[in-house]
Amino acid sequence: MFDTYQLKQLVEPIIPRKYLRVAGMYAMRLTGLFYWGKKYTCPCCGHSYKKFASYGLVKRQNALCRWCLSLERHRGLWLYFHEKTNILQQKLRVLHFAPEHQFQKLFKNSPNLTYLSADLDMPTAMEKIDITNIPKPDNSFDVIICNHVLEHIPDDKKAMHELYRVLAPNGWAILQTPQLDSNQTIEDLTITDPKERERLFGQNDHVRIYGNDKKERLESVGFTVILDNYLLQLPEEIVQNYALVREPIWLCKK
Repeated sequence: MFDTYQLKQLVEPIIPRKYLRVAGMYAMRLTGLFYWGKKYTCPCCGHSYKKFASYGLVKRQNALCRWCLSLERHRGLWLYFHEKTNILQQKLRVLHFAPEHQFQKLFKNSPNLTYLSADLDMPTAMEKIDITNIPKPDNSFDVIICNHVLEHIPDDKKAMHELYRVLAPNGWAILQTPQLDSNQTIEDLTITDPKERERLFGQNDHVRIYGNDKKERLESVGFTVILDNYLLQLPEEIVQNYALVREPIWLCKK
């Protein structure tokens, strides 16, 4: 029997991408009828279930919310934005790459924000923008959100330069990526075989998996990098109830 991730891989070539997320969301909501409960709650949509759906190439149990399709990283950032940042109170200019629909809906409806979502391929993005060549003036944004994007970008150094350039002084960026607990990033741009990329980097459209030298890479373009331990310090009952992953938040400042 296919799990959610395997099913997604199968239908992506068949269903146009602009319809895929909506179709998947409503299909998953139907499965949720069989899983009503109170054990796991999604902070992004408020729905609770006795079990979230599994997800991932290496299957992660209780990973995917059956209502809004949030994953662990989305739920963690949702809490972080609400509890540790000023993004919902202060007047800010926000640039959001590869917009997660949970966050895009939240930020679009926040009257204090001037919000722009961007991506080259994602049909829900407001503008089609190449992250390595952002057509905006220097210092254009107070906040940048770039969650699990840089691992897809062959020239990630150029992307980091561009993100730093368009971030305003005293601005901040969230630059999350998958990461190994190793000193060096693993990458080889000559590898194009999807199966080999999947084996080495964890996903067939990834070109690297970062190591601890990610901090040095970001600092080399000018960022001040803070590894915020917010998720690492949450009480265990909150981590369990929201089905979170304990990982540092990559808070990068200018």
